[in-house]
Amino acid sequence: MSEEKKKKKKLNIDIPTEDVVEEIREPHYESAHVHNFDGATYDVNDDVDVGTMEDVEAVMRKYDKESNTRIWVGWPKFVIDILMAAFSAYCIWSTLYSKAGVEIRLTIFMGCILILGFITYPASKKHVRPNTLPWYDIVIMLVGAAAFFYYAFTYDTFVETVRSASSMTSTHSIIGLVGMLAVVELCRRCVGVPILCVAGVLVLYTFIDGIAFDRFIYTIFYSVNGILSTPVNVCAKFIVVFVIFGAFLERTGIANFFIDLANCVAGSASGGPAKVAVIASALEGMASGSSVANTVGSGSVTIPMMKKTGYRAEFAGAVEAAASTGGQIMPPIMGAAAFLMAEFLGVSYAEVATRAILPAILYFLGIFIAVHLEAKKSGLKGIPRSELPRVGSLLKDIYLLAPIIVLVVLVGSNSRTIQFSAAVSILVAIVASLFKKETRITPRKLLDALAGGARGTITVAVACAVAGIIAGCINVTGLGSQLIGAVVRLSGGSMIIGLVLTMLCCIVLGMGVPTTANYCIMATTCAPILTRLGVNEVAAHFFVFYFGIVADITPPVALAAYAGSAIAKSNPMKTGVQATKLAIGAFIVPYIFALNPAMLFIGADVLDIILICITSVIGMFGVAVSINGFLYVQLQWYMRIAYLVGGLLLLYPGLVTDIIGLAIIIALSFVARSIRSRHAAI
Repeated sequence: MSEEKKKKKKLNIDIPTEDVVEEIREPHYESAHVHNFDGATYDVNDDVDVGTMEDVEAVMRKYDKESNTRIWVGWPKFVIDILMAAFSAYCIWSTLYSKAGVEIRLTIFMGCILILGFITYPASKKHVRPNTLPWYDIVIMLVGAAAFFYYAFTYDTFVETVRSASSMTSTHSIIGLVGMLAVVELCRRCVGVPILCVAGVLVLYTFIDGIAFDRFIYTIFYSVNGILSTPVNVCAKFIVVFVIFGAFLERTGIANFFIDLANCVAGSASGGPAKVAVIASALEGMASGSSVANTVGSGSVTIPMMKKTGYRAEFAGAVEAAASTGGQIMPPIMGAAAFLMAEFLGVSYAEVATRAILPAILYFLGIFIAVHLEAKKSGLKGIPRSELPRVGSLLKDIYLLAPIIVLVVLVGSNSRTIQFSAAVSILVAIVASLFKKETRITPRKLLDALAGGARGTITVAVACAVAGIIAGCINVTGLGSQLIGAVVRLSGGSMIIGLVLTMLCCIVLGMGVPTTANYCIMATTCAPILTRLGVNEVAAHFFVFYFGIVADITPPVALAAYAGSAIAKSNPMKTGVQATKLAIGAFIVPYIFALNPAMLFIGADVLDIILICITSVIGMFGVAVSINGFLYVQLQWYMRIAYLVGGLLLLYPGLVTDIIGLAIIIALSFVARSIRSRHAAI
């Protein structure tokens, strides 16, 4: 059997047979083979069977639509990079200085997205050949973009002559339909079918409900209640600048700095590499807008280290996937969804970021405790201190944090607009890169960063546009109130049943959808259901956001877990199941703050907040012990159940529940320690 066939059989994937002459995607990672600590070479792959970047690309091509990109080389690649960079520069200028009306800005934005999108994404993964753009893609690209540009440049005339759907001409209807279909086709290519299934069902319902075709096109294409609604507006105004910021931040070498920092903090502890993965992914999540990119980025280093330490392949891939997915709920950026949430709720961005702090800490704490217990149970050691970075050398690179610090200070103080703060932070990132030859942003790297930012914007913008179609269908038919009423009746008025039903809807609707568009769909379709059931509005939005995000690690469409499994060379489905277990905090914490929003610091004073933080941490410890089944000794099933009960009682804010939960955890821990002492004495 050939090596290629062996690889196919082992990974159970379809390896692309085309000659790949360069990296298929804009890289979001460093080499998995060599990592530098204090100038020394540390080969993390010694005697460890790990996947190559080709394996990762193959898995992502199979499961992730966003990874199926065209291959450009030579001068065509250079020309396309210039186009991408010009678009990024235009977006920065537009969001800072443009005085044009929102319809004009957004239609130009979407027209550019269609051009760049069809240049980047082929009709299918079988149609990828270097420097090839089929004639039919050129036609769809030009016609679709022309529809948006036509509306932008004739907007003044349009608003004077067309005051409602009834006054539209057939030409207007055809132009709107063409533009909408072009967006749908690009969404199929780069986002996937699940979100289109939702949109398709709602469009079909719109016509069944008796909505006229002209009214439908007017709402979806020409009004600010469809494609040009809040999701795309926020994407063009805020998110694109932060995607570009992330591209620049990546090129400063901050990812390596985060890994080195995590190694310095936890590398030598029991099972150190897994703890490094958790800490590094949490830090990278502050800037990364993709759980998959985060998994590949830090996982290419941490997963081989975990396997070398002794962690099982499925566990190693799952740790990285779960931690990287948690990066999307990590303040201050939260995968850029924090800005959308602020718009939907009508509150400041700083308020959203503040309320996200404790749930995010609990999420990562649950994973951290789980990997610690796994290490103790398996007797795993850490990395020798001689192979870890020294604090002194790490402090020399502390300036790499300057862009993030500047961003947080400017945004948190409300002294500047969000987009201005991001633009300033980009300049700070460029300056910070100049202090090291390896990370210095040269003209070529500047072009790559701007082009990478544009590429990262395409899928987000397209998904937000389709989310706008979904919202438009719901608004024009009044379906939202009917759905809310149906779920309320189905739940019988029970908040718990309503929360469970909403959770299932969020996980299904969030499969394969980027973070920001994911939240747009959840905020439009699911959050109103919870507010109708009596859940606090802020808590409702956090609830649907959390369960939309965990779709990235929840089988069957667990993109982050599949990326981790490709590096770890593990079974993708088993890795997804293990990641779901590790991310148990994301399945429990939302229920807690939905039932009692004090965990989000809502309606709580300083003393309450301190008490909630302490008891929640202990509660997450109890839950993690229950899931892992080990503390000092292997726990019996009834002890695991008792730990779970005690942990949940502590997580739920309240004096009585805290006292009972704390008593259970302390008593059980004492019993477990006594059992270990007795076994040791025998």
